[in-house]
Amino acid sequence: MEEIIYTVAETAKLLKTNPAYIYKLINAGLLPALKLGGIKIRRTSLLKFLQKYEGKDLRDVNNIKELEVEKHEIEN
Repeated sequence: MEEIIYTVAETAKLLKTNPAYIYKLINAGLLPALKLGGIKIRRTSLLKFLQKYEGKDLRDVNNIKELEVEKHEIEN
């Protein structure tokens, strides 16, 4: 089975965020990465990250909380 590896920019695009935030996740130790010319993220690591932090509020990577959805976010 072929392992898929993403760049930081590709990972940011997949998560609909920006590369700076991906670097924050990596530097905080939340998203495993490796350096192969540049920083890369394995697809399996990304899937594990998404599963582990589902239902969490990751706006502040140093203060992860349970996700609280406000009523106006549900209606939109």
